[in-house]
Amino acid sequence: MARTLIGVYPGTFDPVTNGHIDIISRAVRLVDHLVIGIAANPSKGPMFSAEERVSMLYEELESIDQNGTKVEVRPFRNLLTDFARDVGATMILRGLRAVSDFDFEFQMVGMNARLAPDIEIVFLMASEGNHFIASRLVKEIAMLGGDASKFVSANVAKHIAARLKEIGSAGR
Repeated sequence: MARTLIGVYPGTFDPVTNGHIDIISRAVRLVDHLVIGIAANPSKGPMFSAEERVSMLYEELESIDQNGTKVEVRPFRNLLTDFARDVGATMILRGLRAVSDFDFEFQMVGMNARLAPDIEIVFLMASEGNHFIASRLVKEIAMLGGDASKFVSANVAKHIAARLKEIGSAGR
């Protein structure tokens, strides 16, 4: 019987950007089953709840050629290596945008290798047109009244606009 290759692509996805979609579109060619792990990470002060981010990612998946790969989105609050084991993954996929990402990821690989030597970490470089996109910057642009629609799908842009309207009316 053939083994099913399960990979985890973790992140906060707050909000999901074109860069994330680029990595997901390429990750589905590498595994039989991709689990997109939404890290709760309340210390980052998320714009959207974990449940909202799960929902947004499922909406975005409708536009991706999933290449026959089973794709699911799940929130998690535990260690990434524990989450990967919980879903049966043997691979963690990470996107890299710049050298500064590599420095951070290099440290994480060392830690995760000690915690779970049986799980491989695979890096995918961001495509040329997406290497500068960061969720943090997308939120900042939108919160300061800029147009963030170049960095997210039209659907995600609508979610951001709705959230900013909620925040604006709550602050009055």
